[in-house]
Amino acid sequence: MKIRVVSSKKEINSLSPHEEMVHLAFRPSNTDILTLIMKCPKVKAIHIPNSYKKTISNSVKMFLQMKDIELLEGDVWGHRKDINEYSEVSRSVYDRIDQYLKNGISENDIIEKLTRETRLSPDFVSFLIKKT
Repeated sequence: MKIRVVSSKKEINSLSPHEEMVHLAFRPSNTDILTLIMKCPKVKAIHIPNSYKKTISNSVKMFLQMKDIELLEGDVWGHRKDINEYSEVSRSVYDRIDQYLKNGISENDIIEKLTRETRLSPDFVSFLIKKT
C-alpha cells in the first residue's frame, strides 16, 4: 500500500483524486482535513502523528466516521520525502499478516507482533489486517 506523505497545507491542493491513504506530517486544522477529503474522494484513511491526532475535533472525527474514513495515528519512519513523495508498506508485512492469519493467530496478537517487528502503529496494523 502506498501512503502519500503530505508535509504542508500547500501540498493538499496538488494531491491526486485517486489517493487512498494520506499521511499528514503537519498539524492539520479542520479545514485542512475537509479540503483533503474534497480533493481526494477515494481516501480510506488519514494517518497522522499521535500528538496531532489528539488535537482533531470531535466533529471532524464524527464526520470521518460517517464517510467511513479511518483516522490512524503513527509516523512514517525513515521516509525521505525529497526522494519519493510516497511511503510504501513492504510486501513482507502483508505476507506476515497472511501467514499469521493462516496459523490462527488472533488479531490482537498479530497487531502486537507486527507493532514490535515493524515499528508501525497498532492503528495502522489493524487497518492493514482489515484490508487484507
